[in-house]
Order: sequence, then C-alpha cells, then structure tokens
Amino acid sequence: MTAGGGGGPVLVTGASGFVGRWVALALAERGYAVRLLLREPSRLPAELAGMEVACGDLTDPGSLRIALVGCRSVVHCAADYRLALGPGEFREMVRVNVGGTQSLLQAAAMAGVERLVHCSTVGTLHFTRTGEVRTELDRAASAAELAGPYKRTKWAAERLALDFPGPPDVVVVQPSTPLGAGDRRPTPTGAVIRDFLGGRIPAVVDTGLNLVDVEAVGRGHVLALERGRPGRSYILGDRNWTLAQLLSAVAQLAGVRAPRWRVPIALGYAAATASELQGRLLRRAPTIPLTAVKMASRPMFVSSERARSELGWDPGDLQRSLRLAVTELGPAEGR
Repeated sequence: MTAGGGGGPVLVTGASGFVGRWVALALAERGYAVRLLLREPSRLPAELAGMEVACGDLTDPGSLRIALVGCRSVVHCAADYRLALGPGEFREMVRVNVGGTQSLLQAAAMAGVERLVHCSTVGTLHFTRTGEVRTELDRAASAAELAGPYKRTKWAAERLALDFPGPPDVVVVQPSTPLGAGDRRPTPTGAVIRDFLGGRIPAVVDTGLNLVDVEAVGRGHVLALERGRPGRSYILGDRNWTLAQLLSAVAQLAGVRAPRWRVPIALGYAAATASELQGRLLRRAPTIPLTAVKMASRPMFVSSERARSELGWDPGDLQRSLRLAVTELGPAEGR
C-alpha cells in the first residue's frame, strides 16, 4: 500500500486511547483519510477534531459493518488494558479483546477490506527471570504461560489475527512500553511515573522493561500498513532499562531524588496477595495487582531489529518523549 492510500479512509479503532491517537495523527500526516470508530463521539480527542467519526463498538457487529463501508484498510488499536480487575470483569475483557478482534476481522472480510494492522503487545512474548532480550520469534507457547488476563487475552487476539485466512491481509505490531504526550488516563507505566513524582514510590522492585516514544509507535503502525508482510509481527521498541534506571531518569528531569531502596520481589508478592484478598472481600479491584508483580518478576527486554530492517522504522527520540511524560504526569503545581 502506498502513502495516502486512496480508495477510501483507513478505519482506526481505539483512537481515544494513548497509542491509537498517535496512530490516527500519523496516518493523517502521511496523507490518509482517517475514519475513527468511537463508542462515544464526545470522547474524540481535541487533536483529532475534524476527522470523520463512526459511532460503533467492537462488540456490535452491525456497527462495525456500517463503519467499514468504503474502507480498504483498518488499524485496530482498541483494547481493554487494565492490570487490576474487579470481580466479574475478566469476562468483559475477553469480550472486548478477543471477541471484539474476531468480530472486526470477520466484518472486515465481509466489507472487502484489503489490509488490517492489529496492535498487539510485547506482553505476548515468553520472558525469562534472567532478562534475555526477546524477538518476535519468542512468542509464548500458550496464553496459560502468561501473567494476568490482559496478556492472556491479547495473546489470544494476536493468534486470531495471525491465523486469519484473509482477506484482509493481516500484519501485527507489538509495541513495548510507550512514553510521551497524551497519556491522560494514564497507562500503568504512566501511573508509575505519576505516583513517583507525587512522592508515593519511595522504593522500586528489581525489574526491567523496554521503553519507546509513542509518536514513533504511531508511525510504526503506518509503516506496517504500507510495508509489513502479511502474517508477520513487528516489535516496536527502543531502550531496555531497569525500573530503577527509568525512575532515575524521571528524577533527573524533575529535579527530585531518585528512589534509594530496592524491594525484593518476594515482598512484592506478599503485598499483592494481601491486596488481592482485600479486593475480593470489598468486591473491588486490588490496589496492588498480583498480575503486576508477576510481570515484574520477568524483565521485558526486547529487540526491534525486524521493524527497523523490514519497515525502515525509526524509534524516535525517547529522551524527548520522557520529558513530555514527566511534564504532563507531574504534580499540577510543578507544571
């Protein structure tokens, strides 16, 4: 597919979210007409004002058929992204992440869509406790191997996308941990930065993650649309850092003291187990999700060499994106 697309708009799901917003902006900058699938048009981000909006829901096949009229391509970013779930909420996550992806793939096939980019996550990969760097070839063998409902439902959705017989041709992208402007809800990593800057994280667990500029992630989706090989996945990541390195960088930008203490992962398990028990008793999501601690026990280090070589993708300026995140997520009085 060439830049600008032609022959109809690109339908983008999840444009009210952190990554989806930057995908829509990157498509528009590249010359594509963009149509946004939103459950609530009132939640249209101000940056996307003027783009066409289709009111619909991933779990409503009828609304998907209407939204897809005239579209030759789709970028699917919508997902239920939560690490802490209350009683009965797992079923809703499955309905959105797995059932919604299945419905969109089927509706796209019926509408004659030629190309679909599915936004997954590096969370579907098999990570080890010793922190080896992983690639697209290190996909977890099954959903049961992964920690928590979010990773498991995204694994199942990714499998649906990669196995879809087509048309449309399907390409999968796997962002790592995006940082930058517009993390308004915020994401779990954004919440860590916010809480640290608010003085609520005096210590860190010994874990690691891969960080990437969210604007570059948006551009990576467009490159996958134009150049990605059907049935193939592409990691969009940049810097492998420990959590201590991340918060030290945040502290330096904000002019505050970096965390001085490390919390053993065993203590994290104990605190999360108590929080989960309290959540069940009070029928609410736990304050410290056990899923988050399980994820922290395995550093999520990755390589994006395939995206760089096959898509010509540039991971952008992580330092700039971190500075923007610190500015937005810091205490109001510090802005």
